Amino acid sequence: MKLPPLILASASPRRAVLLKLLPVKFQVLPAIAEEVAHEHLSPLEVCQLNAHRKARAVAKQIPDALVLGADTLVFLDDEILGKPRDRAEAERMLARLQGRHHQVVTGVCLMRRRSHRERIFAVSTDVLFHPLNARQIRDYLAGMNPLDKAGAYAIQERGELIISEISGSYSNVVGLPVEKLREELAGWMTG
Repeated sequence: MKLPPLILASASPRRAVLLKLLPVKFQVLPAIAEEVAHEHLSPLEVCQLNAHRKARAVAKQIPDALVLGADTLVFLDDEILGKPRDRAEAERMLARLQGRHHQVVTGVCLMRRRSHRERIFAVSTDVLFHPLNARQIRDYLAGMNPLDKAGAYAIQERGELIISEISGSYSNVVGLPVEKLREELAGWMTG
């Protein structure tokens, strides 16, 4: 039993590292697909839609492959906190998150165009930040680059300085829910 050729439709080095935790061989081919955020969609639906758009963009090019598209966003009271434009916006995001619960949602789409198969799912993890003052926020940001991270933080980069607790999948907060993905990939095995 084996998987069809697997392609990760993402330029995220974090997702590639997480996918290596599974016993699968894969190639990386970043998708060129505009991310959308329609206000009438729930956080899970937004992430699933974007994951689907990414997987479809690559599956059109390589229809025999099993393509994995993913999209991770941070939501505070159903408001999207995407990637900050600059350090000042990153500070404002972390100031809003400090001392509060928020959700990290990753939508995943597995698609094999040739066989007309696809599976879309989303995983949500609840994250609670420590109460933080402005100096603590600046100290945290000084040790990492927040500009390519939704919500302006990375749990795997000195996350203990800002995160009090999580409820759910740690790998989901990094960018790929490995536990759920393992289950889903089992359904794609071929004989």
